[in-house]
Amino acid sequence: MSGSSKAINFLAVSSSSSSHLCSTKMALAISDELLATFVPIVVYWIYSAFYMSFGSFDNYRLHSKKDEEEKNLVSKANVIKNVLFQQTIQSTLAIVLYRVIGNEGGGASKSQPNSITVMAGQFIIAMFVLDTWQYFMHRYFHHKKFLYRRFHSHHHKLVVPYAFGAIYNHPLEAFVFDIIGGALSYSISGMSPRTSMYFFSFATIKSVDDHCGVWLPGNLFHIFFNNNSAYHDVHHYLYGGKYNFSQPFFVMWDRIMGTYMPYSLEKRAEGGFEARPIKRAK
Repeated sequence: MSGSSKAINFLAVSSSSSSHLCSTKMALAISDELLATFVPIVVYWIYSAFYMSFGSFDNYRLHSKKDEEEKNLVSKANVIKNVLFQQTIQSTLAIVLYRVIGNEGGGASKSQPNSITVMAGQFIIAMFVLDTWQYFMHRYFHHKKFLYRRFHSHHHKLVVPYAFGAIYNHPLEAFVFDIIGGALSYSISGMSPRTSMYFFSFATIKSVDDHCGVWLPGNLFHIFFNNNSAYHDVHHYLYGGKYNFSQPFFVMWDRIMGTYMPYSLEKRAEGGFEARPIKRAK
């Protein structure tokens, strides 16, 4: 075989290999919309598993293990089934919503901003929108007896919250709180799908942390957010129908609307902590 023929064959093989490699890369490529849909679900279970590993650490619990087992009105198996069912529905709807919102501008997805300042601004806007939506919906579902009995009471079957029960809800309530609230925060903030992956993963971690039933020293969420596991525990366990509706980030709407219940965190004699409400002067 001549040198030129060998060169031609080598180029052909190289071209074929390059084409195969490109095809493989394209096949393995995952859109930002899919990442934004499924990464928060993975984060939910990984972060929940982290907290469940502290299940026997009585010195950090807000309620005893016995209270968790005896006072909750739903089994952990049913909680897992409910959460998986919800995540299946939510991921399906999220994909549809990303396509609808993304196609509003003629079919082109929003590009990822280069500026960290822009992303930070979008985070703040999205946090405010999500907090506002969830506060007023949460409060409304408590104050309307039919909505509470038929829908929101499902979530309060977890009298003693724990990590992977963070989104244990009736599916319709989950649609109203999470899907609509998420769509509003995504759309109004103007974030890209890639940025929304970071934001919704962060919101997921925050929600799990608020329901974990554990008070770990040095927890950054407790340092930077007044809305934390003890704050939300007051809502679940002591005065669930009247106070501390704010979620998942700030407490401003509770303060503005007069539904803020302060508390002190006290050591229990048998180990762990207890969030005790502080009576407010009238």
